[in-house]
Amino acid sequence: MARKAKHGTLLTVIFSIISVFYMFPIALVLLNSFKKKAYISKKPFAIPTGKMFVGWDNYLRGIETTNFFKSFLTSLFITVFSVLAIVLLTSMCAWYISRVKNAFTNGFYYMCLFSMIVPFQMVMFSLSKIANMLHLTNPLGIIVVYVGFGAGLAVFMFCGFVKSIPLEIEEAAMIDGCTPIQTYFQVVLPIMKPTCITVAILDAMWIWNDYLLPYLVLDMKKWKTLPMAIQYLRGGYGSIDMGAMMGVLVLAMIPIIIFYIACQKYIIEGVVAGAVKG
Repeated sequence: MARKAKHGTLLTVIFSIISVFYMFPIALVLLNSFKKKAYISKKPFAIPTGKMFVGWDNYLRGIETTNFFKSFLTSLFITVFSVLAIVLLTSMCAWYISRVKNAFTNGFYYMCLFSMIVPFQMVMFSLSKIANMLHLTNPLGIIVVYVGFGAGLAVFMFCGFVKSIPLEIEEAAMIDGCTPIQTYFQVVLPIMKPTCITVAILDAMWIWNDYLLPYLVLDMKKWKTLPMAIQYLRGGYGSIDMGAMMGVLVLAMIPIIIFYIACQKYIIEGVVAGAVKG
């Protein structure tokens, strides 16, 4: 027991040190968001005091320059509804694939797995062309694109979880008079809650921080997500308003950090449950 305790303590120390390295860039951005532009380059690791400290000026300038609130609402709309669509549609698809065994469902499952290994760079130009042809260059249209890209991993995780659900539970619901849709929403979906939250967290972090896909698909004259708006803080000839950029970066990180902290306890539970095969 003492040996196991020492081993656990050592691992705790190691992972604590690693976590500091992961948290350091975030702390650095937060510190520099309160400094004057000149001091961000000269003294990036110094605590903002005295002449370096500018209060909320960087935040206010960044909000005004990027039209922050419009971009925030655009990102929020795309993220929320993309995640909801991915969780709902892929969980239903995984349930059908796991319960109906035939050549079509097997083939569809392997197509979803194959989509996970195809690099985005191979399809991005054809994707942007097709999205333009189908008039998907708006916040509603890009949700369809995100559902397609997020389906592979989500279906894989949900299929693993559905296989661990005893079939007798669904049969009992059917005997009680539930239709397949009622069985899914009243029996299967509540059981899949840990995996649903896991998929939601992973996809929310991906979609909220994504720059390339919205840049390729959205009509930038009308719509900009937060990563796109932050990029426009870069001026001509490589000039960057570092103070405003740091302030807006902090504001952009806050919602997704809060969401992650609120739901992170479900991640390991959902991943482990999705790995179980009945």
